[in-house]
Amino acid sequence: MSRAPSRRRRLLLAFITAASALGSAATAHAQQHAVSLNLGYFAVRGEDARIEDDVIVENLGLFAFDVGDFNNAAVGGDWLIGFGDFLEAGLGASFYRRTVPSIYDDFVDRDGSEIEQDFKLRVAPLTATLRFFPFGLRRGVQPYVGGGLAVLDWRYSEVGEFVDFNTLDIFRDRFVAEGTDVGAVVLGGLRFAVGSRYGVGAEIRYHEAHGTVGIDKGFLDERLDLTGITSQLTFQVKF
Repeated sequence: MSRAPSRRRRLLLAFITAASALGSAATAHAQQHAVSLNLGYFAVRGEDARIEDDVIVENLGLFAFDVGDFNNAAVGGDWLIGFGDFLEAGLGASFYRRTVPSIYDDFVDRDGSEIEQDFKLRVAPLTATLRFFPFGLRRGVQPYVGGGLAVLDWRYSEVGEFVDFNTLDIFRDRFVAEGTDVGAVVLGGLRFAVGSRYGVGAEIRYHEAHGTVGIDKGFLDERLDLTGITSQLTFQVKF
């Protein structure tokens, strides 16, 4: 049995255990429950700030694309539990996917056509968070800050035509890596109460994590920087 699925199960089990403990502690003092639906934009970490052995940065030396091409829409939701006057626990899930078309910078096919490939990234974080509301949860305007743990299930692939630089032959192939990695998440936002049951707002959420793709799997470098910022609108329903 491969190590990756076993590691993924351990990480998910650890997340479920931590989330259950957080939920139990919050529920013991719970004042209200709510569901928040989130629609936003995920921006990956820029080229100058990415980890040293990041495969996307390494690809920039050979292929024609920009790191910012990986930015795209993200959707998600949170189950929120308010307890006390100033704290709110949350369990969340979100989803992001992007396909970036590319060509070789300095090489073309023998007939002059471009040598094309697609870089595909999918990230689905699960989060356990705690928010602090300095002016309380009962105000009409509710600024907050918070943080917690993120477990990121991800998949990265490179599919299309490639050059064998030993023979200069062009071949079609697909290189795929996937994993589940843990990172920190920090967030801040502003929520507006709409009546007694609803709320709308805006939130910025930053998560940091790194995955391993592997040079032995055909990639040009060893790791993948999964770090990024999600700017999102939120719609909350209390129950």
